[in-house]
Amino acid sequence: MGRAAREITETELSLLNELWQRQSATVQELTEVLYGNTAAPLLATVRKLLDRLEGEGCVGRDRTKWPHHYFAVLKREELAGKRLQAAADELYEGDLAPLLTHLVKSQKLTAGDREALRKMLDEMDGGSGSRKS
Repeated sequence: MGRAAREITETELSLLNELWQRQSATVQELTEVLYGNTAAPLLATVRKLLDRLEGEGCVGRDRTKWPHHYFAVLKREELAGKRLQAAADELYEGDLAPLLTHLVKSQKLTAGDREALRKMLDEMDGGSGSRKS
């Protein structure tokens, strides 16, 4: 991705969210979702945003269909990781541990969330997943 993740605008993120949800969409479909109508100036705005995102490698376009269908190339997880690292860089001199600790402590994690987190950490440690009580 050409541009830093934190520099993706709110409107561009709305387009990406829609593409992650739908798999692919036309300019007209995205304009309708984003703005509630498909007036020519709005279509042009969405087209320009998509062209910019395509140029940065965030979205792709299926030119075999008419109208063209756009799809997300950038994965949601990749963007989240880059944004979290950017926040850690800005707030904690690049250290992710205090940021993650804050996120875990400030959220009300369900038992399922906690178990999924434990499992992920065990897998990262190369453990068998069994926990000592």
